[in-house]
Amino acid sequence: MRVIVTGGGSGGHIYPAIAIADKIKEKEPDSSILYVGNSIGLEKDIIPGTGYPMELVSAKWLDRRNLFKIFDTGLSTLRGIGQSYRIMKKFKPDVVIGTGGFVCVPVMYAGHKYGARCYLHEQNAFPGVANKALEKFAQKVFLGFPEAGRYFHEPEKHVVTGNPVRKRFYDVDPAAAREKLGIPAGDFVVFSFGGSQGAEKINEVGFALMEAVNGHPGVTFIFGTGDQYYEEILDKAKKKGIDVQPNVRIRSYINDMQNYLGAADLIISRAGALSVAETTVCGKASVLIPSPNVTGNHQYFNAKSVADRGGAILIEEKDLTAEALISQVMKLRNNPQLLQEMSRASRECAPLAATEQIYTEIKRDER
Repeated sequence: MRVIVTGGGSGGHIYPAIAIADKIKEKEPDSSILYVGNSIGLEKDIIPGTGYPMELVSAKWLDRRNLFKIFDTGLSTLRGIGQSYRIMKKFKPDVVIGTGGFVCVPVMYAGHKYGARCYLHEQNAFPGVANKALEKFAQKVFLGFPEAGRYFHEPEKHVVTGNPVRKRFYDVDPAAAREKLGIPAGDFVVFSFGGSQGAEKINEVGFALMEAVNGHPGVTFIFGTGDQYYEEILDKAKKKGIDVQPNVRIRSYINDMQNYLGAADLIISRAGALSVAETTVCGKASVLIPSPNVTGNHQYFNAKSVADRGGAILIEEKDLTAEALISQVMKLRNNPQLLQEMSRASRECAPLAATEQIYTEIKRDER
């Protein structure tokens, strides 16, 4: 099978595409896979490390606030369609799979015109603009959350699969992860992160939590600040005269996320679809703080789906204070049974067969 996968901008679109590609390669080692992305997104940094060949095409996000920018997006998309169609003719894909982001628009449209079987995957409970526009070109639309279906228009195409997660997250061993990271086996481990760029509000309360547990025996706190806020957090600690102890680890960017999730007892994070999927696959209790600045408030619904089943505590940003967060963390540290119940419930929310189901659905459509 010859497959083009596309998805870009953020890791939330890129890593599901990689997971699907990996599953196809696992099932069909002789398959040929090409990743098509855009130079603006993170894919240009992430994909080379996967070993998949990559082509870049023109694409831009839609900014409705400025007429000139709308026109510029249109021109960029038209260029991208031409570039994508030339790639189609050269690569000759049987299948094109899009996982969201503005780069999907030219690639999926060109794939449809070329005659490849086209598929979409929507990670969130509220679909992105690109995927909603591309539904008509897709043979099937795979849904991370069933709630997303109400925002599309062709329910006969919808297949609820859950969100694709890379195999490395399924195989992680907590004890081995702690040993690899040098974390004491008996510690209560809290891992806070706000994504690759970081999240200001999470970092604000995370800093207060850091102060509270700094030097505290039996507790390890991993503080993933994001690149944008890393120096700011270090400067703030220095100005406040905080001598950061070995039980606190401040990190700008987490490369081996599976080990940090595997080693943790409790996760504090946003509720992006990918973060939620990876956290639940690892069977971790979490405090989820949805971003209020996303389309359709979709992170709230992502978080609610896990919280309603007992696997997470949902705190909306408007209600988030350092006191509230520290209270929840200490409650869980002092109640191992509750923590264990949440971890079990989290695992029950995990999309354990998403990539397998997606592969099966694609193969079913072979002529």
